[in-house]
Amino acid sequence: MIQLVDVRKTFDDGKVVLKGISTVFESGKTNLIIGQSGSGKTVLMKCIVGLFEPTAGQILYHDRDFVSMGKHERMLLRREMGMIFQSAALFDSLSVLENVMFPLDMFSADSYKERRRRAQFCLDRVNLADAGEKFPGEISGGMQKRVAIARAIALNPKYLFCDEPNSGLDPKTSLVIDGLIHSITREFGTTTIINTHDMNSVMGIGEHIIYIYEGYKEWEGTKDEVMGSDNEKLNSFIFASDLFRKVKAANS
Repeated sequence: MIQLVDVRKTFDDGKVVLKGISTVFESGKTNLIIGQSGSGKTVLMKCIVGLFEPTAGQILYHDRDFVSMGKHERMLLRREMGMIFQSAALFDSLSVLENVMFPLDMFSADSYKERRRRAQFCLDRVNLADAGEKFPGEISGGMQKRVAIARAIALNPKYLFCDEPNSGLDPKTSLVIDGLIHSITREFGTTTIINTHDMNSVMGIGEHIIYIYEGYKEWEGTKDEVMGSDNEKLNSFIFASDLFRKVKAANS
């Protein structure tokens, strides 16, 4: 579980981006942060993982305040985190298996044989059992994202962060990635936070959603509650396309 308590962020130029956001991201659920470009959702994600320092507020990882931690404590906590970037961010010079082994080589005290076995298990989990000897340039974008997921779970993290995981993918592949993230979240009980603008993800795996509007938490709920929401700002964002307007109308 990650709890945010009145998180605020003002940059040195005086720009106020986050205006007192409080919420709870539960373990074993897919928690989504959504909002328009410039709404503050990316800044919020960066504050949660420590890339930005919040101006005020608390970020509690199972009651441990990340904001007040020292450097060593933060380093230990980061070992409990997995990250899936907008681009797969794989190392081109390493094989698929070596990419998944990379965090294990950095942080695990296990033997080489054990690290290799763990990396292969993670590749099996994302349905890439036979891709280990290939290089990133030899596989598709969707497969690269699956390798990124395998690498992110290699250290069996308690917390999984996904920054636009479906960026650049076709709709069918996006559904595969969403399904993998959701099933892994359930299977390992991770606290998963996904920063996304993909409305298919919202309606498919949005077990807990917060909508950020101009730095405020404008709305909070589930994918089922989205359909019945009377929040005008949320509806304008979610149902901007004809397809989703028709879906809402059919469910009214």
